[in-house]
Amino acid sequence: MKKFVYLLAAVLVGCTPKVSPPAVIFDTDLGNDVDDAIALVMLHRYADEGKVQILAEGLSKDGMAPAMCMDIFNKWYGHPSIPIGIIANGPDCETDAVNYARAVAEMAAPDGDPLFPGTGLDYAALPEAHLLYRDILKQQPDHSVIFVTVGFSTNLARLLETDRDLVARKTKLLVLMAGNFQEDGGAEYNVRKDIASAQAVAALWPGEIVYSPYELGVQVNYPATVIEERFPDVEPLPEAYKAYLPMPYDRPCWDPTALIYAVEGGDGFTVSDPGTIGVTEEGVTTFAPSPEGLHRYLSVTPEQAKALVERIVKMTTKD
Repeated sequence: MKKFVYLLAAVLVGCTPKVSPPAVIFDTDLGNDVDDAIALVMLHRYADEGKVQILAEGLSKDGMAPAMCMDIFNKWYGHPSIPIGIIANGPDCETDAVNYARAVAEMAAPDGDPLFPGTGLDYAALPEAHLLYRDILKQQPDHSVIFVTVGFSTNLARLLETDRDLVARKTKLLVLMAGNFQEDGGAEYNVRKDIASAQAVAALWPGEIVYSPYELGVQVNYPATVIEERFPDVEPLPEAYKAYLPMPYDRPCWDPTALIYAVEGGDGFTVSDPGTIGVTEEGVTTFAPSPEGLHRYLSVTPEQAKALVERIVKMTTKD
């Protein structure tokens, strides 16, 4: 009898269906703030660990430099075939900060060759991100795709205009690095740069949205000492970090924390009750609690912030 029970248990274990990792579309304004680059490396680490399937990456920052930098990161960190989408006529943000994406793309080795060569993509021929997302969504199971948007909402708003019913059928969750839910917090950068799109997404997205806001990211700072001491070799992430601001500096991790929630869930965060988030004409985010609401926002305690820093550092370093 015992032999039969053991045999039955082994058969049941063998028949347990394999759970697929979350399917993610990652949308970023790579080149504006270096925490996008930190999040991009983490995305690759998650893929290495089998914790995520990267369906596509899209850019909400104009120009070829962000696409070149993304291609470099994809090749360097081991996933060179991820589809990339670009944006046309996106928000004006070129003079907002040092474009570290261009700095990384233009870095040269002593012999004059690119220090970080890409895959040979024709960047000018890349599809617009919202059209790439549409085509990829058509191929996915219903209610399976997680969008992680850590830049402007422009591509999402354009996707909704293109085929909102498709978005409703195919998506499972949208995680946005956006907003500020402190009293008198003002308009957060990602919202302020394209208020109309942020309003459209908040009002029209046909499913659950979780906002990872400004006040969370400023509590989770990537240490300059990690860049200086734990990257012994030349690689794109530390070079992007050094190009962005004069060293040393600790940088808030707005985007990596949004990614962690999207992949790992809410255990490391404090998650609000459900409600409805809106965006004013000035770009200020508002929250109205409601049991039927599809929106939530994240916050962290000091202990959670410390644990998140440790998680981000571990995922971006080799040791």
